[in-house]
Amino acid sequence: MHSPSATAKDDAQPSAARRVAVLMPTLDAGPRFDAVLRALADQQPALQRLAIVDSGSSDGTVAKAQAAGLTVRPIAPNTFNHGATRQMAIEQLAGDAAFVVFLTQDVVLANPQAIACLLGAFDDPSVAAAYGRQLPHADATPVAAHARLFSYPPQSATRTLADAARLGLKACFLSNAFAAYRVSALQQVGGFAPGLILGEDMHLAARLMLAGHAVRYQSDAVVYHSHDYSCMQEFRRYFDTGVFHAQQDWLLRDFGGASREGWKFVVSEMGYLLQHAFWRLPEAAVRTVLKLLAYRLGRRHDRLPRAWRRALSMHKGFWA
Repeated sequence: MHSPSATAKDDAQPSAARRVAVLMPTLDAGPRFDAVLRALADQQPALQRLAIVDSGSSDGTVAKAQAAGLTVRPIAPNTFNHGATRQMAIEQLAGDAAFVVFLTQDVVLANPQAIACLLGAFDDPSVAAAYGRQLPHADATPVAAHARLFSYPPQSATRTLADAARLGLKACFLSNAFAAYRVSALQQVGGFAPGLILGEDMHLAARLMLAGHAVRYQSDAVVYHSHDYSCMQEFRRYFDTGVFHAQQDWLLRDFGGASREGWKFVVSEMGYLLQHAFWRLPEAAVRTVLKLLAYRLGRRHDRLPRAWRRALSMHKGFWA
């Protein structure tokens, strides 16, 4: 098995001095982007290499990024792909960075040390990828708030392939909304995979683990990030998750399923809503049924007409 320390020549440098590139895919980032940029500007130590890959924004996103001093790489909207676009960003925009940090356009760093704390995970030479804690935005619905609080607890953890027997698919969970990677480890496993409907972060984390590396959840690296999905939006996302698991069935074979974690989530959500918003319980029950139905449809997407797949999917460009 590969020794992770063989790819960690850059670990001798203190965390604050490491060569780091911060990269972000964007498309019409919206009004929250102002707060995103302010939080990036406040980071300590100051970030030297920031870039966005923009796939056709028309709301001023590009002008705001340029005014904030970020490098902008435009791409055609129909060429965006979750994995391939991120890999292109590393190859063309990261330069000689030893580490890359990926953010999504709606993530607000919670304090000036957020990125430095995330990079602290790499003081352990076995760690190839790290992701931080996501707290809900102040205006998040109770359903959206619980989803973040359940998935991102206050306890940090380092996971390896050995944890798959205990955690199943959760062992390789990783969120690209706020994540960092050791570039040498990415090069070893071939980087982000193209052609995935979603889940490029989990797909990469799993391959890193299979190569002998560890993934770190760094709970003291905190951002604000949540999605107030409608029932239909959530249905479409779970349909796409089912598609992802069907097309990448080796993940379930090598790491196990996630059904146990799913039921833990349902029980936790009901308890949270009983305390904070009991009137949302019927909606949560409906969402649970829709998510299960959507996921099962996604797992069987190859039996559906192509027009149906596109209609049921959140990422419609995948079916173009």
